[in-house]
Amino acid sequence: MSDEPYEHQVLNPATEEVIATVPAASAEDVDAAVVRAARAQQQWAALAPADRARLLRRFAVAVDEHLEELAQLEVAEAGHTVGNARWEAGNVRDLLDYAAGGVERLTGRQIPVPGGLDITILEPLGVVGVIAPWNFPMPIAAWGMAPALAAGNAVILKPAETTPLTALRLAGLAVAAGLPEDLFQVLPGAGAVAGAALVEHPGVAKIVFTGSTRVGKQIMAKCADQVKRLTLELGGKSANIVFADADIEAAAAASPMSFLDNSGQDCCARTRILVQRSVYDRFLELLAPGIESVVVGDPADEKTQMGPLISKVQLERVRAYVDGDMAGIRGSAPDGPGFWFPPTVLTGLAPHAPVAAEEVFGPVAVVLPFEDEADAVRLANATRYGLSGSIWTRDVGRALRVSGAVAAGNLSVNSHSSVRYWTPFGGYKQSGLGRELGPDALAAFTETKNVFISTEGPAL
Repeated sequence: MSDEPYEHQVLNPATEEVIATVPAASAEDVDAAVVRAARAQQQWAALAPADRARLLRRFAVAVDEHLEELAQLEVAEAGHTVGNARWEAGNVRDLLDYAAGGVERLTGRQIPVPGGLDITILEPLGVVGVIAPWNFPMPIAAWGMAPALAAGNAVILKPAETTPLTALRLAGLAVAAGLPEDLFQVLPGAGAVAGAALVEHPGVAKIVFTGSTRVGKQIMAKCADQVKRLTLELGGKSANIVFADADIEAAAAASPMSFLDNSGQDCCARTRILVQRSVYDRFLELLAPGIESVVVGDPADEKTQMGPLISKVQLERVRAYVDGDMAGIRGSAPDGPGFWFPPTVLTGLAPHAPVAAEEVFGPVAVVLPFEDEADAVRLANATRYGLSGSIWTRDVGRALRVSGAVAAGNLSVNSHSSVRYWTPFGGYKQSGLGRELGPDALAAFTETKNVFISTEGPAL
């Protein structure tokens, strides 16, 4: 593909109207950005920790002051409901505040050794490349950006082609808050051009990528050539396990938004609903009204619960998985312009059917029966993914046993929670590599240097 820069049109997925035209970065643009970032990083790392923390808090305040503006940009470019978009902007603010609190606590250790003193020092990596997805453009960008900056690094963010607007605005707010020029840069562009150049650049010390497992594998292979640090957050096909002893009414009521939030475009979506056979029929009876009543429409409307898919390409991908003759429960979606697909729950399918085994990334779930605890665990683990999942039961012992047996990085009992910025997040198997968020997030953007000082040699 040519390295020549081009312009990319940003569409509103609810109307298909062009809302912006954004210049796209070339490989040469990436190279120049890395040079600028390396200079800014040296200035940033030389600041006193308290000063870096203070500037990050100012950045958080700037985001908070522009929260509604950022939310409306997210509604327009990503089709997120306005309530979700406000939460996402607030999450960026909270991540910056949380990361700022870690700047002065990023400490090494003193390790007992014979004949001297041994200490460890955590040093910033340098320039970090963050490649963010289109499904949660603001918060996932901040998952990498906030702790990387707090640890003393510079960040170059490559947003998804379809959702560059909030990223560009955040970069402007960073400069307005007083962060050094070029410390946090945003380079919109094609993954095959700007993204590839960022991954392959020898001046980039680490890549943080969130996206498909297929692309994640390609990035991992490219990073291997330079032994480049890498964090991957990839796909998911998460199980929602409902045992017969659970509060069936509560489990059924919570299930719709566990896979319909963000129109199902969520790696943590509980798209495999596993229900113990003895309560299977009752669960479906309770689930149907919840699916059929979901309000799908204008994402700017406060009453809307689900908006459109991100693009025509994604809409066609989801349609390809769902045969109109498949049994199940279906909600409704608008006609006319926009990339709409109705809430859909499919039944009567084999666990290995493509829609039951592959990541659809749309508002589609399957319900599968299981016999007992061992069968539930077997079905839950019968996937190459291992990102998240839910377990519904009143039995504490069962909750602990199944939590230990399900191969997933993020599980919740009697709820569908997956992501909190103060707890670690990441996947097993082909759902990713490494962990983001939580108290160890800053350390993931540092090198550990060990220093031994002899007390038995010549005087210093």
